[in-house]
Amino acid sequence: MYNIQTLNKIAACGTDLFDRSKYTVSSDSADPSAIILRSASMHEMELPAGLLAIGRAGAGTNNIPVDKCSEKGIVVFNTPGANANGVKELTIAGLLLASRKVTAAIDECKTLKGKGDEVPALVEKIKGAYGGQEIKGKKLGVIGLGAIGALVANAAADLGMEVYGFDPFLSVGGALSLSRKLKYVKSVKEIYEDCDYISLNAPLTPETKKMINAEAISQMKKNVRIVNFARADLVDDTAVIDALKNGGMACYVTDFPTDAVIGVDGVIAIPHLGASTEESEDNCAVMASNQIIDYLENGNITNSVNLPNVSITKSADFKLCVIHKNADGILTQITKVVADSGGNIENMESKSKKDYAYTVLDVKGSSDGVADKVKGIDGVISVRIV
Repeated sequence: MYNIQTLNKIAACGTDLFDRSKYTVSSDSADPSAIILRSASMHEMELPAGLLAIGRAGAGTNNIPVDKCSEKGIVVFNTPGANANGVKELTIAGLLLASRKVTAAIDECKTLKGKGDEVPALVEKIKGAYGGQEIKGKKLGVIGLGAIGALVANAAADLGMEVYGFDPFLSVGGALSLSRKLKYVKSVKEIYEDCDYISLNAPLTPETKKMINAEAISQMKKNVRIVNFARADLVDDTAVIDALKNGGMACYVTDFPTDAVIGVDGVIAIPHLGASTEESEDNCAVMASNQIIDYLENGNITNSVNLPNVSITKSADFKLCVIHKNADGILTQITKVVADSGGNIENMESKSKKDYAYTVLDVKGSSDGVADKVKGIDGVISVRIV
């Protein structure tokens, strides 16, 4: 019996996938085999001894101590693409909000409550302060062409924008999903210099942290409009605030508000609503649950942020699943243990991701004592037989 702990409310269409003859699912599950969460922070949480997997019902995993999990042999899953459409739609709304001063106009309209028959005339009087521009025909630079960025680029092109895209890690599949209208550029500098709007859809890495800084903004068009539905730390708040004050930037829309930017003229702060749709939450819950089930029952890994994707079909007597350091000689030792135990390897897959590797062997023979012997190999972190 596997215990599944939920740290946030997870859509029932996901948790219902766990066969209750094999799983218990609750928010206070004792000694969980797996944890499913959305935005709850695990950084101060003591990781249970029996924890095998964590499923993040969303893309970002900054609320999970991924490095610590890797050291303990805990697989961390996310759900890339499951909430992509929800974030895409709000990003497009962000482009429109950046153009038309809608939020400020709505706020002023609320002040007309109680004016009775004067309201129509007052509306006509105040609307002149809220003129804007259309996005059709404007140049949009999309930085990051992953699941969300590609959808944003395609939707903006369909709305008549002239779209430029940049992603140094663009995959073949990602490239094929892009509209033919998109113009791919080889550097962000081209986007900074040419685009009226910039959409940030890049992952947060040491290289991208505060990529939108004073130097970057100095290369952009005056009155550029930036929408950030990716991560707060992609942007240097001080540089953005200064640019808004001196006219170097017209508007900054963010789904990741910080104390520094809230209330600043020219900032539209949205409280992290990108994936807050029923459809996104359902999609993420289903994907996270299926990935955890496949790992616990079959040893297969799909969409892990700390370990490689490995998946083989069981055709022999047992599958030996080993998480280990990405070091020379370990795989040879694992296969030797199996051979010395009288087992025959029918199929095998071994891949690495940075400092860690995952090896799955489909073995014909007895599993008695195999796991304990493999655990004794220097560099092996965890061993399971399924």
